[in-house]
Amino acid sequence: MSFSLPMWLTLSRIFAIPVIVALFWLDGDLWRYVACGVYAIAAATDWLDGYLARAWALQSKLGRIFDPIADKLLVAATILLLVAFGRVEGFTVLAALVILLREVLVSGLREFLAEIRVGLPVSKLAKWKTGIQMTALGFLIVGDAAPTAMLPVLLVGEIGLWIAAALTLYTGYDYLATGLKHVDEESPQPPAKPAAKPAAPARQSV
Repeated sequence: MSFSLPMWLTLSRIFAIPVIVALFWLDGDLWRYVACGVYAIAAATDWLDGYLARAWALQSKLGRIFDPIADKLLVAATILLLVAFGRVEGFTVLAALVILLREVLVSGLREFLAEIRVGLPVSKLAKWKTGIQMTALGFLIVGDAAPTAMLPVLLVGEIGLWIAAALTLYTGYDYLATGLKHVDEESPQPPAKPAAKPAAPARQSV
């Protein structure tokens, strides 16, 4: 199976995860910037792969499957690393938790709706949420390693994460309401088999 460039860009977000994980374990502020750079390039492919797929008419079912999966894996891995290494702590952990739970909720809804052949399109607000969320995570990767004289990087990241969490609650509720509309819809039943004809009575000898 040959993959197009947009598909490779989508997969690159998954391939970037182990690199980011390894960079978190390296000591020194320099490696935080390197991790942020790898993460930023991976996050940028979220826009670039869709743009190229539409521009070059290379949209595919495989791309539609892996695009949201790659996003969720990258975001979830980064959030877990930030919490594990103490770069997201205190009440900000709640914002990270809301984002993770929403991803699980939407994934479950998509799986249910796929069974009844109903799509769950991404809203514009959800795209804004993704952009703010990925930007905030990039700031948090650098965290307190950045000088705060010009820009409080850690504070900007935390505020961005809370904004993303608020948008997450709203869009999550919107997706849930859309999914619940189809819960009571009955799936089409297979046609009933015709009843078997009664057997003819056996002849009695006279």
